[in-house]
Amino acid sequence: MGILEDAGRTVATPRLTAWIARQRWFANHAPDPHLTVLGSFALHVAGAEARTLLVQDHSPDARALYQVPLVSRPEDPDGIDLGDSVVVDGPRDRAWAAALVGLALGGGTAGEGGEVSALGERLGWLGPPPTVTGARVLSGEQSNTSVIVTTATPDGDPGPTVIVKVFRALHHGENPDVVLQSAIAGAGSGRVPATYGAVLGEWPDPGRADGRARGHLAVAQEFLADTEDAWRVALAAARGGVDFARPARDLGAATAEVHQVLAAALPTVPAGPEAKRALLAGMRARAEQAVRAVPSLAGSEDRIDAVLSAAEADDWPPFQRIHGDYHLGQVLSVPDRGWVLLDFEGEPLRPMAERSEADTPLRDVAGMLRSFDYVAGTLELEDADPSGRAWADTARDAFLEGYAGRLGEPLEPRARLLAALELDKALYECVYEVRNRPAWLPIPERAVHRLA
Repeated sequence: MGILEDAGRTVATPRLTAWIARQRWFANHAPDPHLTVLGSFALHVAGAEARTLLVQDHSPDARALYQVPLVSRPEDPDGIDLGDSVVVDGPRDRAWAAALVGLALGGGTAGEGGEVSALGERLGWLGPPPTVTGARVLSGEQSNTSVIVTTATPDGDPGPTVIVKVFRALHHGENPDVVLQSAIAGAGSGRVPATYGAVLGEWPDPGRADGRARGHLAVAQEFLADTEDAWRVALAAARGGVDFARPARDLGAATAEVHQVLAAALPTVPAGPEAKRALLAGMRARAEQAVRAVPSLAGSEDRIDAVLSAAEADDWPPFQRIHGDYHLGQVLSVPDRGWVLLDFEGEPLRPMAERSEADTPLRDVAGMLRSFDYVAGTLELEDADPSGRAWADTARDAFLEGYAGRLGEPLEPRARLLAALELDKALYECVYEVRNRPAWLPIPERAVHRLA
């Protein structure tokens, strides 16, 4: 395929490196990243050679392992010219998408016996894999690549539409997006899309005791059509001055329902003194990072620490698996079904091992409170419109009311913990906005001063 240099057969060619560096899912924005190919596996694609590369970025501040599927298509005018071959990005190739769906929903292996391999995991799909009749890449994503796949049954009737999420950045350990959504759907809840199957990979990792790493490469789930995400719904309501109390109350109840299902389906951990101290230590570390990154926060350290310290005296709920990066953009409004939650991977700046740990469910509650604040902040940034603040306060109160009502217990005894978690989230947002969207920094920046 012309993907490797001759020297050592491990260094990505300049053309491949240049193409990878331009992709939205590639997190390193520095010029001339040093990329090597850790290994690869072949996927059986009719009429073409298909190889999935595992590409290592060795840049000091951006070390990461990426999944790069490529399909040889010399006749494609929009292909990637690697010098001696022309390839296309795997998710944009219908035959490759069909092969991946077949692996995820049918089981089996790819690359068996090699340094890198992939194993199909049937999770909720029954019967043989469907025939793929069409595929298109979902636009706008950054960290992953999702393919919308239309299918047909063995009888030729239209089958379900499937969304296949290809994880670009790979990590050792099971991906929470697969584990949590399949657990929720498996418990009979309709608050998440049904999970049909996944692909689990294995690759060399000299840093591990056994020299191997294992993690999810992709997941195939139910695609929900004719939906709108809650961020767009909420923002439209705020711009139009439409009261959002009832939808927010329903969203609070849906959130509590998902937390209850996860607590029943997966292990929980008592929030003892050591667990409390560990969580607060993580908050303090993020606070220090935010203060270093945002000059206007200098001098706020004592006030921030006072809010965090006060939380320790509260009665904490047991730790459990949670969404981890919960905001309005992670929820869909589905006709005749209500609110449906998506994307359980956790905060993208947190290590995968940390995202897979049990955490306090109030972290998700705090994340949604911050999301309502972002609606108000967006109006202020766009039109200097202060009316969004009252709108957000009403929505926040209704969300908490719906959450507590479904939970069956008041949140007041945990008010200081919730306040600390909301401040922690705002500090995280400050770091994220400084790095990615500086124009949005005033939203969490003002929130930190208010919450502290």
